[in-house]
Order: sequence, then C-alpha cells, then structure tokens
Amino acid sequence: MPVRIRLQRHGKKGKPFYWIVAADSRAKRDGKFLEKLGIYNPNTNPATIDINVDQSVQWLNNGAQPSDTARRILSYKGVLLKHHLMGGVRKGALTEEEAEKKFQAWIDEKSKKVADKEKNLSKAQDEARKKALEAEKEVAEKRAQAAAEAELPETPEAVSAEEEVAAVEAAPAPEDSVAQEAEAPAEEAVEAAEETPEAAAEEAPAAEETKPAEEKE
Repeated sequence: MPVRIRLQRHGKKGKPFYWIVAADSRAKRDGKFLEKLGIYNPNTNPATIDINVDQSVQWLNNGAQPSDTARRILSYKGVLLKHHLMGGVRKGALTEEEAEKKFQAWIDEKSKKVADKEKNLSKAQDEARKKALEAEKEVAEKRAQAAAEAELPETPEAVSAEEEVAAVEAAPAPEDSVAQEAEAPAEEAVEAAEETPEAAAEEAPAAEETKPAEEKE
C-alpha cells in the first residue's frame, strides 16, 4: 500500500489550518488517514508548525513519500535532515550520538533564526502601532483646533474693518465736494454783480455834489 505524507484541511472558510498526516495515497484528501504527525497553521506569522519528528522519520524510512508542501514543512522542521543523518548511521558513517549532536546544533541555530524573525516582526508591529497612534493624535488635534476656531466670536479687527468700509461708503465722493466748492465762488460773483449798479448809483450823486462846491470857490 503506497503511503503519502500530506496535508489534510481543517478550519473555517478563509482561515484554514492543516493536519500533517500519513495516509493511503488512494484515499481522499480529507478522508481517512493512518496517523496524524502534526499540525500546520498558516494564519500566524511566522506560521505555526508542530510535528512529531521521530514518527515522521519512521514513515520516511518505511517508504512514505511526502507531497511538495509536506516536503517543505518537513525540511523546515529538520525531519529530512534527521532522516538523512539516520541513513548515515545505518551505513556506519556516523554514530547515533554524532547524528543527534549535529541535529541538535541545527535545531538550535534554526530556533535562533526563528526567534530573531519574531523579534523583528514584533518591533515592526510596535512601530506601525506607534505611527498609527501619532496619526490619530494629529487628526484629533486638528479637529479640536477647527472646532475651537469655529466657536470664537468676531475679533475687534474684523469689526473695525467693517466700520471703516461703512464710513467710506457714507463719505461724499471727492467730485461732489469739488463741485460744491466751485459753485460757492460762482454764487458770490453773481451776488456781487447784482449789487454793483446800486452802489454805482449811490456813488454817482456824491461825485456831482462835490463838483459845484469846487466851482463856488
């Protein structure tokens, strides 16, 4: 019976997670399986993978063939490395202690890389959260400032400006004042012209009276 290590889908729509199973290759993808080897949850960052390394290696030793996705997961968790090391032990190239030591060193290095990745992701999330808070604070301050400006009364400068405009509109035009000044001397000239004949008539007898007096002398 050909055995295949593959993923079996679980979870709700839009947020699936998977079981890593050893199953008959002729069975349906989500049907019966021979053994559950672990879980794979891609909804987290980094993805959550929990797998039984020894049982997975045993199935590989028995001839089970992993699918492409399952192979990448097994490689990521060191299952394929341990399978390779155990092959060296069977051939006599390594002892079990040496193989276990190499595998543990690889696991420690891998764990360090994963921890660094999680640290960087956490730092990036904190920075993004901080920027979002600053942006929200800036928007709130602008709204409060706009509301305060809307509630302020009219300033004295604005009132005085309106009064100045009203005074300018009420003041007479320069042309009217010039016309009034031009009309005033003209009226005075007419009045003076009307008064001159009477004054001349009054002055004329006075001239005549002086003349006979001179003749008598």
